[in-house]
Amino acid sequence: MNDRILRLRTAMEQNGLDAVLLKSVTAIRYFSGFTSEDASVLITKNRSVLLTDFRYTIQAKAQAGENCEIIEVGAKHNELLGSIVREENVGRLGFEEDYVSFAGYEAFSKFGAEMVPFAKELHHLRIVKTQDEIENLQKAQSMADAAFMELLKVVRPGMTERRVAAELEYICAKLGSEGPSFDTIIGSGPNGAMCHAVPGERQLQEGDLVVCDFGCLYNGYHSDMTRTFAVGKVDPFAEEIYNIVLEAQTRALDALKPGITGKELDAIARDYITEKGYGECFGHSLGHGFGLLIHEEPRASVTGETVFEEGMTITVEPGIYIEDKFGVRIEDCCVVTKDGKLNLAHAPKELLHI
Repeated sequence: MNDRILRLRTAMEQNGLDAVLLKSVTAIRYFSGFTSEDASVLITKNRSVLLTDFRYTIQAKAQAGENCEIIEVGAKHNELLGSIVREENVGRLGFEEDYVSFAGYEAFSKFGAEMVPFAKELHHLRIVKTQDEIENLQKAQSMADAAFMELLKVVRPGMTERRVAAELEYICAKLGSEGPSFDTIIGSGPNGAMCHAVPGERQLQEGDLVVCDFGCLYNGYHSDMTRTFAVGKVDPFAEEIYNIVLEAQTRALDALKPGITGKELDAIARDYITEKGYGECFGHSLGHGFGLLIHEEPRASVTGETVFEEGMTITVEPGIYIEDKFGVRIEDCCVVTKDGKLNLAHAPKELLHI
């Protein structure tokens, strides 16, 4: 954790900042170890201060005591924070502009320091994952792999999408997940053509393709995977589309390595799907980074300019969506390595039938 604060202080110096105010639960957790958002963390050139109230003081001491001064404060939270800013002679104060509300900005502006947007730089400091982070991500994904295989043993025709989602989340919890990485997506038959289908009362039917997109949490780190499975026998057109998506993903995975840009990676899958005549049916980006947030930088998209480096994470999730018929998406979560990629997902990708 101290290494992270040192890197933050280096970034502060490079950007001419005297301090950075952290308010999001993600930034607070990454730089201090504290896992609640009911706090403020102020990093100056010489001090690391965490302010929270009585409810969380013991937790803060246990999680962040080695990294920060812990100060218990109640209703006058912002007043005390402002006094520390003035004591430290902070002239330029970085803040998370994509998290702080307008009311919060007004309150912080009264500290007497120039408020400088700094969210982009904070995101960049987290873009390359450490070995510990990669291990957490692998554990989260291993739970998801196991949960998917267990789900296939219990899911059956006649179950509603909502019931399937509930069964899956229960299995994930039994395996140790701290919670869903995001709202579980179960889209059966024509509902699968909605990229972010909300599980409803539609019952799984013979001949359906079912899109199953979910993730597990381990130590705050997210996994993200999608598998599409069949209920009984599906028609040849559905199998054709499935195989196109699988080949598009395989090509992109084979190309994932340091030096490629997100735009180039996206094009490999997109161009193949377009060549097969379904380019208009693939309307979302190929992938996104993941870590303490389910969606992080970098991006694999038509506008993704980031050059991938060792330690960056990226999902690879091409899809084809045929309105009123079905959808197919296959997604793995990967870490860029020195020579290529580490695919954290190991659940089978051939079309499985229940």
